[in-house]
Amino acid sequence: QKNIFWLDTIDYLCKRFDNPQDYAPCVHVAGSKGKGSVSRMIACILQEAGYNVGLYMSPHITDFRERICKPTCFLSEEIYEKTIKELIPNIDSIIPESLPAERPITWFELVTLYAFLCFRNAKVDWAVYEVGLGGRLDATNIIRPKICCINAIELEHTEFLGDTLEKIAAEKAGIIKNCTPVIIAPQQSENVKIVLREKAIARHAPYYFVEELINHSSYKFDEKSKKMNIHLESNLFNHQIDASLQMLGKAQILNASMAAIAVKKILPNLDEDVIRRGLEKAKLPGRFEIVEKIKKYDDIPAVILDGAHTLNSISLTIDTLNKLYGAKKVNLLFACAADKDVKDISMLCKYRFEHVYVTRPGDKKESNLDSEKEAFNAAGIDFTADADYKMMIKKAFDDSAENGNLLLVTGSFYLVSEVKQFIDSI
Repeated sequence: QKNIFWLDTIDYLCKRFDNPQDYAPCVHVAGSKGKGSVSRMIACILQEAGYNVGLYMSPHITDFRERICKPTCFLSEEIYEKTIKELIPNIDSIIPESLPAERPITWFELVTLYAFLCFRNAKVDWAVYEVGLGGRLDATNIIRPKICCINAIELEHTEFLGDTLEKIAAEKAGIIKNCTPVIIAPQQSENVKIVLREKAIARHAPYYFVEELINHSSYKFDEKSKKMNIHLESNLFNHQIDASLQMLGKAQILNASMAAIAVKKILPNLDEDVIRRGLEKAKLPGRFEIVEKIKKYDDIPAVILDGAHTLNSISLTIDTLNKLYGAKKVNLLFACAADKDVKDISMLCKYRFEHVYVTRPGDKKESNLDSEKEAFNAAGIDFTADADYKMMIKKAFDDSAENGNLLLVTGSFYLVSEVKQFIDSI
């Protein structure tokens, strides 16, 4: 891994604040896909069990407080303000030369420290931490969790984590702690499972593969309620779990399985009804989020916002779209970061969409509009492209309303954030 991540700075900072990361028992969640959903589900189940729970996630879509919150709402303003007043003077008084290797504090280290302090000030009973990037050297990896979860691993952030699934798995496995149980999602290769298993054995950590613990699972979309009914059976449960999820997509049945198993491992006596209710309360912005009845755009049946940005996740988004909306006509508003493989994604979009609007994912993320245009051209897709994303968002909405088409927004969380701001402004 490139030498741009380390744990000694966050360790130094936490010691200055009397180790706030150790205040409450916690859960640590890593993986390439689904870690946000699993984190939210675990937090919602713990809250439903009567605990005061803190949840740390990234990225945020429209409000920074989405990163440091409770499972179903923000913390109180007093907590955020009190914590800022505690944080700033102490950080300002640090002599730069006293920092490990004299490295400046990174933004993510500061935000992670802020989360630890917020949760201590909020006197949480439990905290759930989603890994930012990788695992081994992520700033969250200073915590001492009661259980770890490692979701599916894909090729991602290869410039930081390594260029093979095995190397990335080794980085993610860095969150496995001595004698601490770890729940592992199904993986796309046996080699990845071997890497994770060996790391767990080396750390004397009990490890559990989800597919070995869930005896039976199934799901069905309810087109009327726009929810997903799931069914889970496991020897860990006293009775089966039948839940109606607000979070949609077939990946969510695996995420719900991970969350249910993780909570049963740490709270074995917890009733399955509590787990069901927690799963049913979980929702995330920008993950197959359906927005209906938009002011000024009554003629758009629904706008679907999904931050999917890999071939696999966009494929799952389209699959969910088809299951919920059948053959209804859909327009696509698409933008992605410069490092994404647009060629394969454009081929995936070839037969599903009436028209595609291609743009940049806002100002914050580097993108390559030329390569997007090239890819959609090569796929023979009818599209309109322009770097002016605000204009393109409005055009996609105007045209979709005119034709009465659904609108799917995908390719980047940054684009989803811009569209949410557009919806709020009208």
